[in-house]
Amino acid sequence: MSAGVGRWSEFGARLRHVAEPRSWAVDANDGVIATAGLLEGFAGAGSDDPVLMTAATAMLIAGSLSIAGAKWSEAAAARDAEQTLIAQEQAEIAADPIHEVDELTAYWEGKGLQPETARHVAEQLSAKDALAAQLEYEHGISLPTPSWEPRWTAAAAGIAFLLGAAVPLLVTRLVPGPMEVWAILAAALISLSLTAMVVARTSRIPVSRMLLRSLAVGVGTMALSYIAGLVLL
Repeated sequence: MSAGVGRWSEFGARLRHVAEPRSWAVDANDGVIATAGLLEGFAGAGSDDPVLMTAATAMLIAGSLSIAGAKWSEAAAARDAEQTLIAQEQAEIAADPIHEVDELTAYWEGKGLQPETARHVAEQLSAKDALAAQLEYEHGISLPTPSWEPRWTAAAAGIAFLLGAAVPLLVTRLVPGPMEVWAILAAALISLSLTAMVVARTSRIPVSRMLLRSLAVGVGTMALSYIAGLVLL
């Protein structure tokens, strides 16, 4: 395999990791619940359509930017820690390569290989790429995180939240005033059901259990928000 093909393969693997359906579904789920809950609260307080549209739009913008910023900060911090570890390993290999081979040998012995076989494997891997061997087999880092990944992670999270938040926003825009509360509730429940099924399928957990959790959180959030609006009114 050429170096160019290898880089594209790594890039593709990273993109699939960043844009995995489960992550998108969870962030979209947050957008649905947050925006629908906010709208139910304002509706409970007797707000009219312009106020509801303003509130939903503000939540869509602020929420998507907030979750994108949080995901970027988290991913960037994880990458910084990983880069520090890589630098430490590079320094240790440069200072005492024999000791690093010994560590790798001990690792393979711990996995059940005979001492001679473990030493041979450690030497072969170290001869090919000592740093990659240490990172993968001692620290579980097979592909160091590229510099662009935190930004992609943030963008994916922000877009997913925005799409989720757009559902109750569109309902508010399209449905007549007296029916808005129930229409928002129905749209939110349908959206939460879809995202829950995606999460359940990709996580290999029972769909019924995930649906129950997601709908319980969604209905509870909207109900409490509506009650809060009534009380504050």
